[in-house]
Amino acid sequence: MSIFSVSRFLAVMVKEFIQMKRDRVTFVMMIGIPIMQLVMFGFAINTDPHDLPTMIEMNDASPTSRAVLAGMEVSAYFKFVGVVTGQADGDRALRDGRANFIVVIPPDFERDILRGEAPSVLITADASDPTAVSSAVGALQGIIDVALRQTLTGPLQAVAGSPAPFGVVVHKQFNPEGETATNIVPGLLAVILSMTMVMITAVAIVRESERGTMESLIATPVRPLEVMMGKILPYVFVGYTQTIVFLIAAQALFAVPFTGSRLAFFVGFNLYIVVNLALGFLISTAARTQMQAMQISFFLLLPTILLSGFMFPFAGMPNWAQTIGTAIPATHFLRLTRKVMLKGGEMADITGDLTAIGIIMAVIVVLSLLRYRQTLD
Repeated sequence: MSIFSVSRFLAVMVKEFIQMKRDRVTFVMMIGIPIMQLVMFGFAINTDPHDLPTMIEMNDASPTSRAVLAGMEVSAYFKFVGVVTGQADGDRALRDGRANFIVVIPPDFERDILRGEAPSVLITADASDPTAVSSAVGALQGIIDVALRQTLTGPLQAVAGSPAPFGVVVHKQFNPEGETATNIVPGLLAVILSMTMVMITAVAIVRESERGTMESLIATPVRPLEVMMGKILPYVFVGYTQTIVFLIAAQALFAVPFTGSRLAFFVGFNLYIVVNLALGFLISTAARTQMQAMQISFFLLLPTILLSGFMFPFAGMPNWAQTIGTAIPATHFLRLTRKVMLKGGEMADITGDLTAIGIIMAVIVVLSLLRYRQTLD
């Protein structure tokens, strides 16, 4: 018998290609994951975000004030989405995520410029995500200087020279030092829970199917909802353990603050754990093997990391990417954790995020129940 046979080698290789063709999930993963990465990194990811939502407190409606605002909007860094009526209203807009910036034009702004009194425009920035606002803040002074030079002409040209006729004061809230860890660590909890809860549930259920124990379970009078609840709830305690360890480590190692309502966080992370476990159950209805379950889980993990706002600013993504990101539970839980931990958020501030996670969970549960088979194929 020869040491190496080309015919035997070719037979084994052909057999593997046939097996690969039959394993459609693996074949889709091989093609789908590179395409997904190419599309997301090529089109969706933007480390220099534009059109950041900005709101205005307009205390002077002069032509100079309007020129400052027009210059900011023309720069494409800022997108004006509304007005606020005072500091409390502006703080709420920053806390609930409706705005990244609040621009305050002081009273008698143009008059004070003409008198040489050098008034200041106050810009309050949500610095909980320093990557999202740093480029815009850095470009502010230049943007406004250009706008003023185009406005202060003729008799007003004398006040448009150097030094600048007014100042720009930037007040960074929620993360004034611009610490990356302060932004990344709260969001990391969303990724960790998503990665572990989805994969653990999917693999555990598929493992039972591979071993044949699921057949015995299906032969009993247990209903689909009862199976789902029984499979999911034990892993809730795993999520509890991960979250407690995470919060302790975040404060001890990185001094990440926790300034908001603990009740709001408790409600939010319980709902998020359940939606991820339900997603794992849904994956288990599509996967035939543990390897397939892990592949599908990894396939879904990519958009969770890249399109949720965890690593890259959500506001800098194109509209189609934001639409996909809105359907990802981690997007809303990430906002929830940053609101509660960094911005002092209460239950009222996270209602929208809880509603979004609840809707996504309802859709996943319905799909899971529809796909769950009472009898084996």
